[in-house]
Amino acid sequence: MTDKPPAKSGADKSMTREERLAAALRENLRRRKVQSREREDAADTPAADGE
Repeated sequence: MTDKPPAKSGADKSMTREERLAAALRENLRRRKVQSREREDAADTPAADGE
């Protein structure tokens, strides 16, 4: 047995890149949704300093 994984062809590398890009886009969208929800919650909550 060898410790090296089998060599990938060019098509496999592009799929891997596409999969990485898709994952990055999903993570970015998830992060932006969380930020948006936090902003909405902050806007709905009255500030203690303004009292």
